Amino acid sequence: MENARHHILLTGGAGFIGSHIADALVERPDVAQVRILDNLATGYLDNIRHLLDHPKVTFTEGDIRDLDTCLAAAEGMTHICHQAALGSVPRSIQDPLTTNAVNITGALHVFEAARHNGIRRVVFAASSSTYGDHPGLPKVEDRIGKPLSPYAVTKLVNELYADVYARLYGLEVIGLRYFNIFGPRQSPNGPYAAAIPLFIQAFKNNQSPVINGDGTFSRDFTFVENAVQANILALFTENSDAVNQIYNIACGYATSLNEMVAHLRDISGNPVQAVHGPTRVGDIPHSLADISKARTNLTYEPAILFQDGLRKTWGWWNKNEE
Repeated sequence: MENARHHILLTGGAGFIGSHIADALVERPDVAQVRILDNLATGYLDNIRHLLDHPKVTFTEGDIRDLDTCLAAAEGMTHICHQAALGSVPRSIQDPLTTNAVNITGALHVFEAARHNGIRRVVFAASSSTYGDHPGLPKVEDRIGKPLSPYAVTKLVNELYADVYARLYGLEVIGLRYFNIFGPRQSPNGPYAAAIPLFIQAFKNNQSPVINGDGTFSRDFTFVENAVQANILALFTENSDAVNQIYNIACGYATSLNEMVAHLRDISGNPVQAVHGPTRVGDIPHSLADISKARTNLTYEPAILFQDGLRKTWGWWNKNEE
């Protein structure tokens, strides 16, 4: 194998998931360059500060809503790993226009940048929100319902554009439907923070975490290292059956919010009890993935299951608390 032949554009590389992918990419001997593009709207330089002097890494502060920025960032690249997006169902309900601009127009710019620069493969972050109101469990890739939020609409449109670009322009495109990714570097700050960092922060501060609803809603919580593994496999797979496909990336079992709080009580040694608030608009009750397709085509296998990932995340928070 010829070493260092891959040049990767990583959008959203200063974000929670993107920064972990960057860490994995620079460790690979077959990767010559990792070009990180991030507008730092929801990403943080602190997430990649340890990489900024790495000989393989270049960082550009830029926005995927600007086509010229995407075209320039993709020049000379062999692959694109597209993680840049504006997450959060509640944020999309409050501000659907910005979510649309970033997640749809921005993704379209990334696909266009790949096309115009002759880039063969694009791996992009899709979402389990695409399943919408489909009642079936576990979730299987080819059975989706109607989206329940503007965010879900944008992630579905990403998949549709990916399919069109594969058919019309010959791109190899792989979408990874993430199921509630969590782990170190996930921010608890701001009105649209994810549940697990908010709950961990509450336990650290001896405060009662707030559960939206009665706590019976369940999620296929997935530690970030599993998402990293899936991206690496998707970027470099040589299995022709694996490309131009969508994959669930999860662990294949669900945990309720009440159970998650109970696990945090055990891990932290803090007996604090949760309080319950109203159910969030646009939330689906249950999310559980069938990951057999990713296992078969990508050889994906979740390496860190939920409780171990939660323990690792709690340990990181306590190590890095100010």
